[in-house]
Amino acid sequence: MRVISICPSNTELIDYLGLSNQLVGIDDYSDWPKSITNLPRLGADLSINMEMVEQLKPDLVLASLSVPGMEKNVVALKERGIPHLVLNPQSLKDIETDLIRTAEALQNKESGLEAASKFRARLESLREKWGNKEFKPSIYWEWWPKPIFTPGKLNWLTEISEAAGAQNLFADVELASVQTEWQDIVNRKPDFICLAWVGVRREKIQKSMVKKRPDFELLTELNDEKILILEEELFCRPSPRLLDGLEKLARLIH
Repeated sequence: MRVISICPSNTELIDYLGLSNQLVGIDDYSDWPKSITNLPRLGADLSINMEMVEQLKPDLVLASLSVPGMEKNVVALKERGIPHLVLNPQSLKDIETDLIRTAEALQNKESGLEAASKFRARLESLREKWGNKEFKPSIYWEWWPKPIFTPGKLNWLTEISEAAGAQNLFADVELASVQTEWQDIVNRKPDFICLAWVGVRREKIQKSMVKKRPDFELLTELNDEKILILEEELFCRPSPRLLDGLEKLARLIH
């Protein structure tokens, strides 16, 4: 089949299925696996060039609603009558389910069942290894600095935190994404700060950006080692690579 992915997490999901050889086009932000380097680029995930998509004559476009604004891609695909599948995973279980759904859409159900089983087994193994720590440090996850956005309870990073033997600082808020103020973080006194800004490479983030904020000195338990600058591609994209992020996080905080 001729497959197009218009979101990085979907491209990574197809790779996890072992079906990336079917890709004939991708969005500009897809950067994994390295084998996709020479594929046609169809624009940023929020402004896909649908003319190019049509020209590539795909059997299936794998679309997404993981970022606000992607809805217009789905509308355009419908208007043009282009075959597509829309994913919108919010949890690790959703990712497991999407592996099966996507493989079925690509007429390769067996690869989906096998990949889902592998994903589930690794997650259970990581939970068993790290999730039962007696002390579970609290983690303030920062997705965006201004205004501040952090994941709430209904987000995969709450699951990632728990599986790594920690707890999301905002797990008490019944939302997937929470807009808040820096003073709220100071009041909650996290044990760790994890910076993973969406769409920003870790090389461009400095710990000093956080340490200069008002009342940072009140967070007396925080030192340089407890401010972690993490790869957004391992924590902010709802793909199977989140498990690589989970394992890295567990080793860093324990």
